[in-house]
Amino acid sequence: MSTPVASSTVETTRSTSGNAIVAVLGFCGIVVSLMQTLVVPIIPQLPHLISASPADASWAVTATLLAAAVVTPISGRLGDMFGKKKILIASLGLVVAGSVVCAFANSLIPLIVGRALQGASVGVIPLGISILRDELPPKKVAGAMAIVSATLGVGGAIGLPIAAAVAQVADWHVLFWMSAGLGLACAALAAVMIPESTVRNPGRFDFVGAVGLSAALILFLLPITKGGTWGWGDPLTLGLLAASLAVFLMWGFLQLRTARPLVDLRVSARPHVLFTNLASIAIGFAMYGNSLTLPQLLMAPESTGYGLGLSMITAGIALAPGGLVMMALSPVSAKISALRGPRFTLMVGSVVVGLGYTFVLFLSSSVWMIVVGGMIIGAGVGLSYSSMPALIIGAVPVSETAAANGLNSLMRSVGTSSAAAVVSVVLASMTVTLGAVAIPSFDAFRATFVIAIVAALVSLVFAFLIPKARPAPAGRHA
Repeated sequence: MSTPVASSTVETTRSTSGNAIVAVLGFCGIVVSLMQTLVVPIIPQLPHLISASPADASWAVTATLLAAAVVTPISGRLGDMFGKKKILIASLGLVVAGSVVCAFANSLIPLIVGRALQGASVGVIPLGISILRDELPPKKVAGAMAIVSATLGVGGAIGLPIAAAVAQVADWHVLFWMSAGLGLACAALAAVMIPESTVRNPGRFDFVGAVGLSAALILFLLPITKGGTWGWGDPLTLGLLAASLAVFLMWGFLQLRTARPLVDLRVSARPHVLFTNLASIAIGFAMYGNSLTLPQLLMAPESTGYGLGLSMITAGIALAPGGLVMMALSPVSAKISALRGPRFTLMVGSVVVGLGYTFVLFLSSSVWMIVVGGMIIGAGVGLSYSSMPALIIGAVPVSETAAANGLNSLMRSVGTSSAAAVVSVVLASMTVTLGAVAIPSFDAFRATFVIAIVAALVSLVFAFLIPKARPAPAGRHA
């Protein structure tokens, strides 16, 4: 049986104010999500910097993605078992370790190892959300969760211009010394300011489930991220996708027969959890479409007739307000959820995302239009992301909060990975030639906007299917 919640939330937060806990966890979330875009400004130069081919150098991004997907649900389960604060600090230690490895790297393998360690830290965000549920008074939980959940998008949005500026004025290794310092600061603040929750779900760790899920995710995400390079009809791509399906089915069969599974599929099948996770995939898809298309549209040469000719730094600055809007709307999301429920907030967020893409579909001929469109999309993503933890924790046992939030974060990652594959295919298949270089055509950008609008509509449908009545958290498995 699960260990019950501590008798008094007030006692656990007496030495540390709730606002301080939220501030620390929000800062940690931003730093961890920053790792996703840290190397984006140096990707064009990376093959030269580490003496590798462009295809091999792209593993600096792929390794981070794979590690994040594999470790996030595992770190959530470990947090429920051994203490969320302990696992959160360990995850922040991975940021520091990975950053130091990359800071000394001058070849491909150390860089990939370091980037994988950085990606493995993404579990900090669902762990932080779970800590808030354990430590804050009930009336403050919704707003605090909204803020921390929004950091998943905020860090990536503001990280691009910061990383571009650092890479332009300093040696590229400075990026990683900077991230190491930020990770160390986060770990120190967490150690001092975050209380350790007494909520536990002890038991034997499901190693078979962890290995099975890891294998299935790698077999799925690897061809999704590399399919554009290998070829979508290549036997390797198709074989890995088929293998992932087989492993997922076997893994699910074993999880249903395990006493304490890594992922409780019976809980995950509850309509509140299932449809929230499906909506998360769709919103993650729509969000990443924004990250891939709008910067390229801003940086395309003006001679194309549609490009705006901005530098990477200027383009990053132009899109940063979208990330700031995500954070600014977090309290608004909590208020809407308090009045109408998080299901309604998720539906509103999905509609706003769709409106943002509709805006740029028809109005994208100047920088201010792209800025406004990016802010609308950011507002919708912020509302959507902020509502998801409330939907999840309202439907799972309190002792499984971290694991359930970790799974939800994984679903967002699946959405972003799928977006990267689909958008890359569209942009690569619809091009115009400028001199000797092929670049995406304007029709390619418009096609990606339409695809993102469809993703937002899919999210709206799944949000609508979430039952209106939110069940009380159970103390045992259903």
